[in-house]
Amino acid sequence: MIEKTLESIQLNLDGHNKKFKDMTPKEILLWGYKNFNNHFAITTSFGIQSSVILHLVNQCSLQKKIKIFWIDTGYLPSETYKYAERLINDLSLEIEVLQSELSPARMESLYGKLWETNKSSDLDKYHEIRKIKPLENALNKKNIYCWASGVRSEQTDNRNKMKFIEMIRERLSLRPLLNWKNKDIFYYMKENQLPTHPLFLKGYSTVGDWHSSSPDSTNNEGRSTRFNGIKQECGIHTEN
Repeated sequence: MIEKTLESIQLNLDGHNKKFKDMTPKEILLWGYKNFNNHFAITTSFGIQSSVILHLVNQCSLQKKIKIFWIDTGYLPSETYKYAERLINDLSLEIEVLQSELSPARMESLYGKLWETNKSSDLDKYHEIRKIKPLENALNKKNIYCWASGVRSEQTDNRNKMKFIEMIRERLSLRPLLNWKNKDIFYYMKENQLPTHPLFLKGYSTVGDWHSSSPDSTNNEGRSTRFNGIKQECGIHTEN
């Protein structure tokens, strides 16, 4: 049954993308759960804007039903770990933490500090080990056909080309917040009294690992502050 649903949606991605333009993020999330039930999941980084999609899941009264995956690279700032604990408690979330089979120490012993070489290929290897493989292993193990994230089109040039729903690595990637602007995020967090990530108050507009994130400056802002400016994507949300 689920396979037929997936096939049907694949054959009409354009139609669904047109439909989603007139739907709210909450409605899109509910569509994902309605069509895929326990084969549907959410991913979070507990970054600067992560509280929005997690709160929407809470408002859908699905936080006990939708699987929520947190990819913990082992290199997140202490502020992110503390922020995650606060959101988990405030929103009564059940989170499944995903981690690489290689501990940070083991990876560094085998490959070195891949983020220090300023080589795109080494960053690709780092992201494959610490982010992509842990996510794919979980999606396979839990038999997930469709997963949603808080990706937004204004975040990067690449994301500006994304659609509400696309096939990524043989699964449907759903993006309920795709058309939201920074002001939409700001007002939603304000209206719903959602806590601010501590690093936002220190000038960060986006944050990932401690070694590859920096506050906005006169020369760089947004995703340009990530990965030493070499890359804007970690590969989770892209085919390659």
